[in-house]
Amino acid sequence: MNAPLPRVIIVDDESRMRSLLVQYLEDYEEFRLETADSGEAALELLSAEPADLCIVDIRLPGMDGAAFIKEARKRGRCDRFLVHTGSLDLNLSEQLHSHGLCDEDVFYKPTDLDALLARLRFHLHTAGS
Repeated sequence: MNAPLPRVIIVDDESRMRSLLVQYLEDYEEFRLETADSGEAALELLSAEPADLCIVDIRLPGMDGAAFIKEARKRGRCDRFLVHTGSLDLNLSEQLHSHGLCDEDVFYKPTDLDALLARLRFHLHTAGS
């Protein structure tokens, strides 16, 4: 029996950005992709089923990306994240470092999608280690 594909949620308030990421990643047929336009909507998706990884924009309406990451981890619904941001001056806070993110997990828009895919695969393949 085949294991289910890893569940990846893309959290971004820009519909064009969500579509771009989905169109790119779905070609590889390695993930179950879902999208949310806010941190609150993403938490609703996570309440139904945990995700293996979330790709998160930091600047979101309402709950920002950092608060979403903190809450998703606190609830035990996702513990692996990539940050996808247009904020070129973003410095990972100590709080985000404490939630397992490092500089290699931050991608600035416009993104090198091949590099994002490689990091996504890295996290998913080390999930059980």
